[in-house]
Order: sequence, then C-alpha cells, then structure tokens
Amino acid sequence: MSEVRLKYGQLAPEGLAKLRELEHYLNNGAGLEASLREMVRLRVSLLNGCEFCTRFHTVELRKVNETEERIAGVADWRGSELYTKRERAALSWAEAVTNIQDGHAPDAVYDEVRTQFSDVETVNLTLVITTINAWNRISIALGSHSSHGSGVNA
Repeated sequence: MSEVRLKYGQLAPEGLAKLRELEHYLNNGAGLEASLREMVRLRVSLLNGCEFCTRFHTVELRKVNETEERIAGVADWRGSELYTKRERAALSWAEAVTNIQDGHAPDAVYDEVRTQFSDVETVNLTLVITTINAWNRISIALGSHSSHGSGVNA
C-alpha cells in the first residue's frame, strides 16, 4: 500500500462531515432498500477501481444477508439472471451516471429507471450514485488507493 497523499479527513473535517450527513440520509431516509443501495455502491466502486470501497460494500452486502453469488455477480450483472428488474435498472443507471463522460445518461436507461423508481426514489438513487462516486474519487485522488473518506487512513 502506498502512502496517503493527504490526511483529508483531518484537513477538511467539516466538508467530509457533510458528505457523511448525506450518507446518513441515504441510508435512513431515502426509502431505498439496503441491498439495492449497497449493490449500487459496490458496482460504482468496481467501475472506479476503489479497492477499499469495493471491500467495504462487499461486507455491507453480507451484513444485509446477500448471497456470495449475488455479491460476486455485481461485476457482471448483465450476464446474470440473479437480479430483479428494479436492481437491474439501478445498476444500469449507476453505470450511466458514473460514466457520464461518455456523453450523457441515455434516455433509454433513464426510462428504465423511471419504470422501477418513483420520482423521489430516482433522485435518491442518483444521490447514492453520486455520493459513492465522490468517496471513490476522494479516496483514489488523495488517499493511498485503498483508504476511504470515512476510514482510518483519512
């Protein structure tokens, strides 16, 4: 493991506390299932190559009694029949929002999300995706590539 570039948690505690407050809302008041939130966080962390977050959200999925097969399958969810239409829509939206540099979030992906999620759920799901992207990017850019904004190395 390489050295942490900056102890960002110590340098900007108020900013990171705000990000944690958003996470608290998403975990407790967003109306999204815990397993769905964690699958999305795992998929995004895999896309971004954030090893710490990948390990962390794998553990979180186990805590909500997800099977090892479904956890491992998140990496290649399109080739699996293990996920519901709602989960598939969320994972597809997670990829579209994470890979926004490829253009924009395609209408077809948005339309599929809208068939599975209410207006407020769509906004909250998008907040889950953007928040884990923020944690991944903070960790990868300022950390040791295996630390996390709320972790010990911060």
